[in-house]
Amino acid sequence: MPNKAKITSNHWVLVVALIAAAFACYLLIAPYVNSIVMAFIISLLMFPIHEWLETKIPKHRNFVSFLSCLILTFIIVIPLLFVFTAIVQQGSVFSQNVYQWGTHGGIQTVLDHPLVVKALAFANSYLPFEEITPQEIAQKVGQFATSFGANIVSISAKILGDATSFLMNFFLMLFVLFFLLRDHDKIISSIRHILPLSRSQEDRLLNEIEQVSKSAVMGSFLTAIAQGFAGGIGMWLAGFPGLFWGTMMGFASFIPVVGTALIWIPATIYLFLIGDTTWAIFLAVWCIAIVGSIDNILRPLLMQGSAGMNTLMIFFSLLGGIQFFGLIGLIYGPLIFAVTMVLFNIYEEDFKGFLDRQDNS
Repeated sequence: MPNKAKITSNHWVLVVALIAAAFACYLLIAPYVNSIVMAFIISLLMFPIHEWLETKIPKHRNFVSFLSCLILTFIIVIPLLFVFTAIVQQGSVFSQNVYQWGTHGGIQTVLDHPLVVKALAFANSYLPFEEITPQEIAQKVGQFATSFGANIVSISAKILGDATSFLMNFFLMLFVLFFLLRDHDKIISSIRHILPLSRSQEDRLLNEIEQVSKSAVMGSFLTAIAQGFAGGIGMWLAGFPGLFWGTMMGFASFIPVVGTALIWIPATIYLFLIGDTTWAIFLAVWCIAIVGSIDNILRPLLMQGSAGMNTLMIFFSLLGGIQFFGLIGLIYGPLIFAVTMVLFNIYEEDFKGFLDRQDNS
């Protein structure tokens, strides 16, 4: 008995020390954890290509991992550079057009629209605000249009800083990805050895993490690309810079509930107020029927089938993920929900006898 107590005590000391050391390691890597998680997820997506390359070059693991990372760079970075350049060009042209429109009577044309006149009259009659005059609105919009160029400069500087940060995180992710691809089997074996679960339970947990990681990426990012592409076509046909606003709609699609409506509703109202009623109706119908259907059909289709998660659970996992983690929460949220569901299923199986007795008592 004394020996047994001594061993148990040593185990507790070891567990506490291990938790403290693991927490200290987490604090060290916390600024880079998103890059590490993305490297892990992309390794799952890239592994079929990497595995095929390994069959062709079986005795050069380092070179194969480097080649896989190089392929990923060409797939992601090169197209992004072309898109970013085109977005900057179209954004610059758009800012100049806004300035010209604002300083050459465009504001007054909108304010003279019968619906705007009625809306202002209603606001001044029934809402508890000070009287709003068209002259004040024109003055505010004119000031905004005049300062728009300066705002674009500051926004461009921020975008450049974000792009620099993105590139740094991307290359850090590539560095981690290299080792994940090269040592994939060793890493999985180590995880299996450490987890205090049976082999079948480990298989279920690891398979679920892999499946949900892939579906979260495919469901969120492919939906954003598809909505951005379809929305860009609609905006281009309606007379707006297609690539610029398509990209903006792609980013807006990550916002739950509102989504791409944040872009196309103001654009539709603008077309309606300047007299392009036909194009306003076209843009509204296009975005509701085409762009909206992509979000309603494609995202749930790509993200269903994970640990019994239904559409409501997927919605709250995305909403909560963005709330707590930002954009990366589109992956973290579904992953946390799915792992929790798997652990509940394992708990239900291991304690089935106890739970049945509780139900019958």
